[in-house]
Amino acid sequence: MKVILLQDVNKVGRKGEIVNVSDGYARNALIRKNLAKEATNAAIAEMAQRKKHDDKIEAERLQEAKKFAEEMKKWDVSLSIKTGEGGKTFGSVSPKQIADAVKDQYGEELDKKKFEIDEPIKSVGAFEIKVKLHPDVIGTLKIHVREA
Repeated sequence: MKVILLQDVNKVGRKGEIVNVSDGYARNALIRKNLAKEATNAAIAEMAQRKKHDDKIEAERLQEAKKFAEEMKKWDVSLSIKTGEGGKTFGSVSPKQIADAVKDQYGEELDKKKFEIDEPIKSVGAFEIKVKLHPDVIGTLKIHVREA
């Protein structure tokens, strides 16, 4: 029996694939647990339409991420960090501090988990941080750290 997978199924296939499985497995396991539905002509047409719609939405998200990355290049985020004698810092600048500074200065919310910081920022100066905005788009954020 041919079925369309509604979710990823281990050792069977991924969501959206049309797979051929035994009738009993399809009826008793996959369809009953809402993991798949029978691959009728109507269901295949519906899946194709849904995939077309999802591809369109994904393309729009990609374009939005690219625009946002271009806008982010113009930003210059300022942060303060406590320093002691000789310019030594107490701790480092965290992604949460960077996200909070972006929200305060530019009104945009960035997920702190999306920041790609190679080395901890433990000194005063200018830095560039990569921000993963989309699986295919990585933006650059300029940060200026100064003494508090």
